[in-house]
Amino acid sequence: MPLLDPKTWQPHSLSGPEYAVTEPATGDTLATVTLASADDVSTASEAARAAQTAWARAPHFVRAGVLRKAGDLFTAHADELREWIVRESGSIPGKADFELHVAAQECYEAAALASRPAGQVLPTEAPRLSYTRRVPVGAVGVIAPFNAPLILSIRSVAPALALGNAVVLKPDPRTAVCGGLSLAAVFAEAGLPDDLLHVLPGGPDVGQALVADPRVPVISFTGSTAAGRAVGEAGGRHLKRVHLELGGNSAMVVLEDADLDAVISTAAWGSFFHQGQICMTTGRHLVHRSIYEEYVDRLAAKADSLAVGDPHRAQVHLGPIIDDAQLTKVHRLVQDSTAGGARLAAGGTHEKLFYRPTVIAGVDDRSPAYAEEVFGPVAPVRPFTTADEAAALAANGEYGLSLGIVTRDAARGLDLAERIPTGIVHINDQTVNDEAVAPFGGVAASGTGARFGGEANLEAFTDVRWTTVRGDVAPYPF
Repeated sequence: MPLLDPKTWQPHSLSGPEYAVTEPATGDTLATVTLASADDVSTASEAARAAQTAWARAPHFVRAGVLRKAGDLFTAHADELREWIVRESGSIPGKADFELHVAAQECYEAAALASRPAGQVLPTEAPRLSYTRRVPVGAVGVIAPFNAPLILSIRSVAPALALGNAVVLKPDPRTAVCGGLSLAAVFAEAGLPDDLLHVLPGGPDVGQALVADPRVPVISFTGSTAAGRAVGEAGGRHLKRVHLELGGNSAMVVLEDADLDAVISTAAWGSFFHQGQICMTTGRHLVHRSIYEEYVDRLAAKADSLAVGDPHRAQVHLGPIIDDAQLTKVHRLVQDSTAGGARLAAGGTHEKLFYRPTVIAGVDDRSPAYAEEVFGPVAPVRPFTTADEAAALAANGEYGLSLGIVTRDAARGLDLAERIPTGIVHINDQTVNDEAVAPFGGVAASGTGARFGGEANLEAFTDVRWTTVRGDVAPYPF
């Protein structure tokens, strides 16, 4: 039987308008869902907190069992869920399979959190037992974007639930099913008790209400830096812990000894995977001047060879941009860059939402497609002469998410990486990587640091409580 039944897939009644879930490749309506209103946030958070107490007191193996079952279900229903990811978010099937794999692994890793040691026994000056214990925060608010909708929801939802919390999830309405309702269906079938996971697809007003709700003390937000600043500011006013995973304009530094036969495929993947709609996308190619012209020519040829089209109905390398607004932004950045003197080496054209993979040479700090996060399939390439210049160029800018360095001398690559502040570094790889066991997060305008994987999840979704126990009532001098 299908996991997702349009008649029953929204387990909680919502009061917002109906919304047509659209397939960006065709413009067809895939389904109609009901959006949440700001009022629904209060109802959901109240129900979540009421249900959370019993869940937090459940034996660790009960919570772990639900998470393991959820991981199994992402695999068991892969065919159905893959189609939703492909059609709703414009992903190619391989990218959808990667999301499903990561989703299952996130659940398995989260299951292990349930039985992690919960605290420490402390030395004390008094005749008493003194210890710390990690306790659930209560309810966690998760705000997730459209671009990797399943991964960017599950990596907060799974550990938060495993650690004894309830979750209120607000997915982007453009990916309400694969980024929200699919999780509700999986966890319901996995045996998660009622009211521990509320899915509220909606707009900014719903997100604002979630950040403001006093029953939700922790917010996990993934999205643009501009929106993240607003969430962080609002969270600060409400004295909430806010975890921000934001934008990026990640550099891949290609040193003069790089193997161009190998690196071009890596470079193309970094910029063009999922149409460049990934926070870690390689947004700047910094290439040693001695190989710069050949690199541009070969990357442009690779871009021209890639197929762009409907990923549900044809075998393609790139699918559609998510919507008209995003496509307009991408194309404007490309046009403004070429108008400012940069050279279009490949691409720069589109048919409907299908944007050709684009290579731009001759960029500098004034080129918008180089200086800004494009969030589209655009590869700006800039030369450098010395390692010092490469480090300065890579470090220049407001973001600090991911970094790739390509060289035959890995030690040299590591040394160069030490001079470039980012949350993630990959030597001899491009900038787009993710694993459920690894910490993930950026610095500066890319976010508030690593908040996924192992210890980072414990820090994100629990509080530390100090407890002391005496055999007799403590005496005092008055």
